[in-house]
Amino acid sequence: MNRLGRKDNETLIEMSLATDDNIAVLTKFKPSKSAGEDSNGPLCETISNTESELRSNSEGLSSTETSLLIPDHQVTGRRYNLFLKRRLRINKRHQSKDSVFFRDGVRRIDFVLSYLDDPNKEEEKKVERRREFEKNLQKAGLELETEDKKESEDGKTYFVKIHAPWEVLITYAEVLNIKAPIKENDIPPTVENPLDCMLEPFRLPEKVMHPEPDYFTAPFSKSRQELYLIDNESTFFSASRRNRIVYYILTRCPYGTEEGKKKFGIKRLLSNGTYTAAYPLHDCQYWKKSNDPNCDNERYTLYMEWARFLRFYKEQPLDLIRKYYGEKIGIYFAWLGFYTEMLFFAALVGLICFLYGLFTMDENMSSTEICAPAIGGEIIMCPLCDEKLTLFLEFWKRRQARLKYEWDLVDFEEEQQQLQLRPEYEAKCTHRKKNPVTQEMEPYLPLTSQAVRFCISGTTVLFWISLIIASMIAVIVYRLAVYAAFASIMENTQTLQPISGLLTPQLATSVTASCLNFVIIMILNFLYEKIAVWITDMEIPRTHLEYENRLTMKMFLFQFVNYYSSCFYVAFFKGKFVGYPGTYTYMFSRWRNEECDPAGCLIELTTQLTIVMAGKQIWGNIQEAIVPWIWNWWGRRKARCNPENLYSRWEQDHDLQSFGALGLFYEYLEMVIQFGFITLFVASFPLAPLLALMNNILEIRVDSWKLTTQFRRPVAAKAHSIGVWQEILNGMAILSVVTNAFIVAFTSDMIPRLVYYYAYSTNEDSPMSGYINNSLSVFQVSDFLEGKRPENNPENFLTCRYRDYRYPPGHEKKYLHTMQFWHILAAKMAFIIIMEHIVFIVKFFVAWMIPDVPAEVKARIKREKFLTQKILHEYELNKLKQKLCECKTYENMEKEVIATEGKVELSQAM
Repeated sequence: MNRLGRKDNETLIEMSLATDDNIAVLTKFKPSKSAGEDSNGPLCETISNTESELRSNSEGLSSTETSLLIPDHQVTGRRYNLFLKRRLRINKRHQSKDSVFFRDGVRRIDFVLSYLDDPNKEEEKKVERRREFEKNLQKAGLELETEDKKESEDGKTYFVKIHAPWEVLITYAEVLNIKAPIKENDIPPTVENPLDCMLEPFRLPEKVMHPEPDYFTAPFSKSRQELYLIDNESTFFSASRRNRIVYYILTRCPYGTEEGKKKFGIKRLLSNGTYTAAYPLHDCQYWKKSNDPNCDNERYTLYMEWARFLRFYKEQPLDLIRKYYGEKIGIYFAWLGFYTEMLFFAALVGLICFLYGLFTMDENMSSTEICAPAIGGEIIMCPLCDEKLTLFLEFWKRRQARLKYEWDLVDFEEEQQQLQLRPEYEAKCTHRKKNPVTQEMEPYLPLTSQAVRFCISGTTVLFWISLIIASMIAVIVYRLAVYAAFASIMENTQTLQPISGLLTPQLATSVTASCLNFVIIMILNFLYEKIAVWITDMEIPRTHLEYENRLTMKMFLFQFVNYYSSCFYVAFFKGKFVGYPGTYTYMFSRWRNEECDPAGCLIELTTQLTIVMAGKQIWGNIQEAIVPWIWNWWGRRKARCNPENLYSRWEQDHDLQSFGALGLFYEYLEMVIQFGFITLFVASFPLAPLLALMNNILEIRVDSWKLTTQFRRPVAAKAHSIGVWQEILNGMAILSVVTNAFIVAFTSDMIPRLVYYYAYSTNEDSPMSGYINNSLSVFQVSDFLEGKRPENNPENFLTCRYRDYRYPPGHEKKYLHTMQFWHILAAKMAFIIIMEHIVFIVKFFVAWMIPDVPAEVKARIKREKFLTQKILHEYELNKLKQKLCECKTYENMEKEVIATEGKVELSQAM
C-alpha cells in the first residue's frame, strides 16, 4: 500500500547521522534528469521544514529526518543554506503552536519527553544517557524532533517530540496483538426496549456515544495488511494505540551500561532526573475546538458532554472514553457508573427505613418509657466513671462481559501481560533460566532471595498494622480520659445548660474522638502509601500485573484495618467486657473499660461512620480536584500572560499534573473502601448508601473533570476487567453478611426486645411495656469497693441501675447472670447462624440464576468468531489461488487450495 506520493519533478534527498559528531548531513543527492527547468524556482513554497534536521541540541543531538522532497534543479551548498535560514524564519512566524504535529505538519506527535538545562555534577552523565537513549530510539525506527530551550516558555526546558512511522506501528501492533478491523459488523442490533423513550432526557447524541462504526476485528498481522480496512495510514491506529506502542518501546529502550549492569527504560530515566516528564499529548484544548480541520477534538467533546457537573444526569460516553484514554480507564468509569446506578436502589431502601424510624419514634414504647418522668425519670443509673449489594456484583459481571465483547477484549488474556516482564525485573535479576513456555532464557529471582524479601515485606506490613491498633488504643484511652472532663465542664458551665439535652458528655466524647481518629487515619494513610510502594518495589515482582496485585493487597489490607478498626471496636467490643458495678474491668489497670450509652452503642457507631465516611469523601474530593487545580494554576501563572501562539501544545500539557501509573489504583481503592462502609455496617446506618450515592454522582464528574482538564493524557492500557478488585469486592460482600448479622444480634436491641416480647412480657395489651425496666439490673450502693464508691450522693440512694441481666442484691445468685441472659445469648447465636445461611443460599442461588455472560452476548461472540474465521480463511484461499496462477508446480499448490477450502467448509459447518 502506497504511503507517500512523490511528484515527478521532485528529487529525493536522504539524511543520515554522521558517526563522529552526530549531526545530520546530506548523504545522497540525485540530480534531475529533466532539463530546461529554471534554477531560481520557488524553493520556499515546496521544501519541507528542516530546522530540526540541521539544528543540533545542547547535547550535540539533532532530530532525524528520513527524507526531504525538493524541486528538481541544481542547488549549490551556499544557496541551499541561505534558503534554509529563510525558511526557518518564515515557519517561526506562521506555525501554529497548538499543533500536535511535527513542523512539517504531517507527522503526528505520539509522545513527548522533556528535560531541563540545569548544569550540575550529574549533568554530563545525564547528557550521555540522553544521547544514547535517543540514538537507540532512532535505531528502533522512531523519529525525533527537538525543541530548543529558547523556544520554551520558561527558557530552560527542552522538548523531544516522538513520532512512530507506519513500519514501527504495524511491527509493534503485531507484537502487542492489537486487533484491527477487517469488515464492518453486519450483525443486526438488539431489539430496542419500548420504555427506552422514557430515558431519552438522559441520553447523549449518538455520535458521542458511538464515535466509531462497529467492525469485525482480528489480531493485526504485518504480512496480511491487505486484509484490514486501511483507508488512511495516518489515522488507522488511534492516538491512544499509537501512544501505547511508543510507550512500550520507551520502557524497553536501553541507554547504556552502569556499574556493570545494562540500564534501560524511560521509567529509570525519569526517576534519576535524566528526563523530567514523558507523556502523550491531548488532541486539543478542552474549552475550545482545534483550528486543525483534521482534529477529532475528542478532548473538547469529553469536556462538554461528560466532564461538566451540569451533565451529571447524563449517561457516560464509554466508547469515547475508551477510544481516548484506553480500555483500562474506560473499564473503571464503566464500573463506577454501574456501581452508582445500583446504589440508587440501596439508597432508596435505606431512606425508607430511616424515614419510617423517624416518623414512628414517638410511638415506640421503649422511647416513651425512657422519656417518661414517671419511668425513665425515676431510674438512677450507676456512675459511668470512677473517680444489598450482592446483586450489584452479579449484574456487574454481566455488564463487564458485554463491554468485553463491544471493546474487542473477548480474547484478551492476562497471560499476555504475564509473558511481558517488567523492565525493573529484567534489570535487577542477574540469574537466568529457560522459560518452559517460550523455551527462551530469561531472568529469574532465586527462591532464597524471594523468601528474604517476603519476610521483610510481611514484617513491615505487620508493624504498620500494629501501629494502627496502637493508635486505636490511644483513641480509646482518650475517650476514657476526657469523658469525666466533659461531664464536669457541661455540669459546671452555665452557658452550656440550654443545650445539655442535645450535647451530652457521651456525644461530645464520641464526636471529638471520631474526629481525632479521622486525622490519625489520614496521617497513617499518607505515610503508609510510600512504604507500600517501597516494599513492593523491593519484592521485584515479575510482571506489571503481579506488581499491581501485590501493591493492591498491601494497600487494601492496611486501609481496611486503618478505616474500619474503630468501627469494629464500637460495633463489637465496646461495652461488651466492662464487668458490673463493684467489679469493673480496667485497661492497663488504670482506665475502666468503656460502656455503651444506656440506649446502646448503635448511635455511637452511626456517629463514627458518618464522620469517617463523610470526612474521607470530602477530603478525597479536595485532594482530587482542588489541589491539582491550584498546582496547575501556579505552574501556568506566567504562561497565561503569553499569546496563545507562543504557548505550544506540548508546553500546555507539560504544565498539567501527571496522572501516574498508580492514578487509577487510588481511584479504585477509594471506591472499594466506600463499598465497605455501605456493606459492612449498613445495618447500623441505613443512610450510608444515600451518602455514597450523592458522593459518587459528584465523584464521576470530578474524576472526569480532573482527567480531562487538570492532568496530562495518561498512557493507554488494555484491561478486560477490574482485576483483583473483583475478588476483594466479593470477599467484602461475604464478610458484610457476617458483620451485619453480628451488628443486629449484639449491637442493636432487636434480639433482647424479641425475647422479651415473646417470653417475658406480662402485659398482653402492650407487650413491650416494661422492657426498659426489665433490661436494667439492680446494684446496691453499699457493695461498691472502697475508693470506687461515688463521692457525691446527696439524696442517699441505696441502689442504682446498670445495663445487664444479673440477679439483684439479696438473691442467692447475687450479681450472677440470669436465665434471661442465656436465653438472649442463645437467640443471638441462632439468629446469626440462620441469617448467614439464608443470605448465602440466596446469594448462590442468584449467582446460579444470573449467568455471568448474557445469552445474547454469547451468541454474538460465537457469530463474530465464525464470521472472522471465514473471512480469514477466504483471504488465505484467495492468496493461494493467486500463487497457483503464478506458480509452475501446479499439483502441490492445488493440494494446498483444496486443504484450505476444506477448512472453510469445516468452519461453515461449525
